[in-house]
Amino acid sequence: MPQITLVTGAARGLGASIARRLGTRGHHVIVNYRTGAANAAEVVRDIEASGGSASSVRADVTDPSAVDGLVTGILTTHGRIDTVVVNANTAPPPFAALADLSWTAFAAKVTGELAGAFHITKRVLEPMRAQRGGRIVYIGSTAADYVGEGRLAHGTAKSALATFARHVAAESACDGVSVLVVAPGAIRTPATAEVLTSERSAVLAQESVLGRMLEPEDIAAAVAVAADPALRAATGTTMRVDAGWSVLVGGPVS
Repeated sequence: MPQITLVTGAARGLGASIARRLGTRGHHVIVNYRTGAANAAEVVRDIEASGGSASSVRADVTDPSAVDGLVTGILTTHGRIDTVVVNANTAPPPFAALADLSWTAFAAKVTGELAGAFHITKRVLEPMRAQRGGRIVYIGSTAADYVGEGRLAHGTAKSALATFARHVAAESACDGVSVLVVAPGAIRTPATAEVLTSERSAVLAQESVLGRMLEPEDIAAAVAVAADPALRAATGTTMRVDAGWSVLVGGPVS
């Protein structure tokens, strides 16, 4: 019996790679998207072509009514929901110093990040508790650990997400639900294309045990491990995936 797994924001980029990887590991993957129906359908086809099973569902995970419809539909069709990967990029970060950052832009990032986690988490916990098991994996960022270089809004939002995940872990552990955060370093995706210049990418590659930039597939592999129920003893923890940057050069300091 396959695990029924929802990946939010899975039509492209990191989410699509996570969906494909889980599809090869025996999960039935629900590919969630807000826009990009054609891209989501392509991810479903890729999973099916590799021998897996998948479906796609449109929903804005920052909208509680949309989330309710999404989860209700999954439960009606499949009878359970085993794993949720909270990945959707609900609020692209504004990279700016405090002096150049408006409250509106800052609040939009923090609120959007947490809304995308809050509504889906609250809705899936009830059925997971009822079935006495479940797995929630949040996609965080090592930006939560560093300061400077315009990370103020992004780092604050990801720090808040990590704290939120720890509270969810504490409240749900006795019900058989386990929670992990996978915190990537800089990844080459469509969402980071404008930020990661060729010069910056070269520096990141040089300071990596891989000798290259992190790719979505690297993070997808970590998420697949985090989603394994055998790792439930690690609930409430964060898995850093930064290609060794933090230990090789100490990470960014300014």
